[in-house]
Amino acid sequence: MQDLLREIAEAAAAEADKGNVATYIPELAGIDTGQFGIAVATADGKLFSAGDADVPFSIQSVSKVFALALALGRVGEQIWRRVGREPSGLSFDSVLLLEREKGIPRNPFINAGALVATDTYLASSSPRAALGELLTFIRAAADDEAIHINETVALSEIATAHRNFSLAHYLASFDNLHASVDKVIGTYSHQCAVEMTCRQLAMAGRFLVDAPKMPALVSDERRRRINALMMTCGHYDGSGDFAFRVGMPGKSGVGGGILVISPSRASIAVWSPGLNPYGNSKLGTEAMQTFSHRTGWSVFGVPHRGQPHGG
Repeated sequence: MQDLLREIAEAAAAEADKGNVATYIPELAGIDTGQFGIAVATADGKLFSAGDADVPFSIQSVSKVFALALALGRVGEQIWRRVGREPSGLSFDSVLLLEREKGIPRNPFINAGALVATDTYLASSSPRAALGELLTFIRAAADDEAIHINETVALSEIATAHRNFSLAHYLASFDNLHASVDKVIGTYSHQCAVEMTCRQLAMAGRFLVDAPKMPALVSDERRRRINALMMTCGHYDGSGDFAFRVGMPGKSGVGGGILVISPSRASIAVWSPGLNPYGNSKLGTEAMQTFSHRTGWSVFGVPHRGQPHGG
């Protein structure tokens, strides 16, 4: 495993086209696209890593996985009255479907659906208390008290959150937001600004791995459902492409991070800030395609030896 990760990191370093950073968030615009990290936390308790696996980065929409787990813990199946479970087929911040479907977001991983999940775990508490609960959950999952929120990134997000504000106001117009728009956007922006390394993120994802030594923070049923949503909706309008190429549940973020789950085997985190046209890490996606092919960990079966993994 360690040799494989080292090979993947070396291939990423040699790649000429590393993608483009998310320029609409000022704090992310200047990040060096030459960085690449990968970490694997296995079901038997081992942790492997290579590249820039100890460099902290903003997990952005990867945080939606933890927010959904928290929201499900708060209200259970009732959350599906407010948000759907279908792929959107559109960009993560699209207003189109929200208008067409009368304020019910397609799934909890597009921005509108994530705002509903944030509103759900926020409930009547203060943003500070709600974010404290979220950090407690993530720290327990990772077994690491050092995980924190980058306040500078959070404020940068709020200052440029015009599209998210519009989504929140639209949700509120259909009575699908219970807290105030400002309160929800502030909490959501801080949630996205949780800062972690690949090693920390791989450890935090272990609660979604079905194995005896993994943290039991959600029920078996909820773990299966979160993984299913990661497979079908975790990469926005690129979810089908990621499933086709990698074949494992995954959740991406515009900070360049991707959390991938190999059921019963491992939690994998990869990070490279340059994005592909879908808004997902370019080198991260390519690395996971190689990783899946070399390990045979795709949920769809082991590839035939010698078969090109590009298709």
